[in-house]
Amino acid sequence: MTRFTLAIPSKGRLKEQTEAWLAGIGHPVRQIGGERGYTAEIEGLDAEVRLLSAREIAEGLIEGSLHFGVTGEDLLYDLSPDGPEDFRVVQRLGFGPADVVVAVPQAWLDVDTMADLEAAGAAFRKAHHRRLRVATKYLRLTRRYFAQKSVGEYRLVESAGATEAAPSTGTADVIVDITTTGATLRANGLKILSDGVILSSQASLAQSLKAAWPAAAEAAKTALLRAISGADH
Repeated sequence: MTRFTLAIPSKGRLKEQTEAWLAGIGHPVRQIGGERGYTAEIEGLDAEVRLLSAREIAEGLIEGSLHFGVTGEDLLYDLSPDGPEDFRVVQRLGFGPADVVVAVPQAWLDVDTMADLEAAGAAFRKAHHRRLRVATKYLRLTRRYFAQKSVGEYRLVESAGATEAAPSTGTADVIVDITTTGATLRANGLKILSDGVILSSQASLAQSLKAAWPAAAEAAKTALLRAISGADH
């Protein structure tokens, strides 16, 4: 392989914003095969460009099958077993903002912090003979944050659907989910804990630290990083 691989989102607003960002730093994108194509060319950049889902991009960066990619920081930090050892955030792009948060029912008036949640968990286990159930798609982020906050009275329930509905349907008591405004959480009778923001995420260009780097692609890598650096000034 003589070129490096760069993956960008394959659809939606994130795709449009990524293409606009690349054009803005002097590297416009041309999708091969029209809107249904899954490869592209980037003007002025000798790279193999793939169009993938944000999750596939994060997974590729973490495992080393991609060199660079644009994806959400929430996916990178949650899917990575080793965190900073797997990837490097080269540039936060200023779009696709969202927070990964801990939310509980609004009716829990005495639970406003993670410390309150731990106390509530202990009382809940004593009263109901089971741990609080926490529904989430962000398993690693949740475990790390709850450990950091010394919260242990819970068990994870992996969410496959609308996480915010889990408390009202009885499948969980607490959730960890992503939100931009909090409106959906409030509509479902939930509130974010005052210290419950696990990660403030946005779309970012990240580089894999696990991928083998082709020496012949060094010039193209330098061109990309120079374009990014120039755009910052």
